[in-house]
Amino acid sequence: MKLCIVGTGYVGLVSAACFAEMGNTVICVDVNPAVVEKLNAGSVHIFEPGLEPMVRRSRADGRLSFTTSLEEGIAGADCAFICVGTPPQPDGSCDLSYVRQVAHEIGRYMRNELVVVDKSTVPVGTADMVRGIIKEELAARGLVLNVDVVSNPEFLKEGDAISPLLVTMAGLTCTVSGRRRAHRKSTITMSRTSRSMVPFTGKPCRRWGLASQGTVLCSSFPLWSVLPLQALVHLWLYFV
Repeated sequence: MKLCIVGTGYVGLVSAACFAEMGNTVICVDVNPAVVEKLNAGSVHIFEPGLEPMVRRSRADGRLSFTTSLEEGIAGADCAFICVGTPPQPDGSCDLSYVRQVAHEIGRYMRNELVVVDKSTVPVGTADMVRGIIKEELAARGLVLNVDVVSNPEFLKEGDAISPLLVTMAGLTCTVSGRRRAHRKSTITMSRTSRSMVPFTGKPCRRWGLASQGTVLCSSFPLWSVLPLQALVHLWLYFV
């Protein structure tokens, strides 16, 4: 598959390197020219044991490249991963401005059907927002293209992210499209809203006091759709 990873922070770069190691063709997009230049030279700007050799290997094999142009990165891609920062605002809410910016650019430049993956840490409902923005941009261009927006959790453990990610990265994805479900038969399927709750009912709910609060949060939509994946998250976090 050809993948576009938007953002080369810890989540984006580690994910990109692992996807390339699995044999995919990956293009990473970052707005910082200095970071892109350094990555194309085979050096990394974050610390993760084993990451730099993996990046260099995939760069040499032609499976991994870096650019500042999202238009270039998304050309012919099967999937686009949004891995940009979502820092807290002064009032404690999540700043989604970078996510919105990427969604607008995807809608402006995509030329084929695409699966867009929210991998940034985002609140419930973000996937629907992203899909709406992309559809608006496509409508402004007079285009009708299939676009699925799915949610993929980020459970990276800094210092030991690569090995667990290589094993689990394909298993925790969600979409409401039956067409995509047919291609992901081993995946637990749930709504975008239900999937968005999983990060908030994973690590925190290992403590009983917070588990009950997770139940309250989930009470406004079908909890049964969250429980299977939440159980897998608990097991994965426990054993790794």
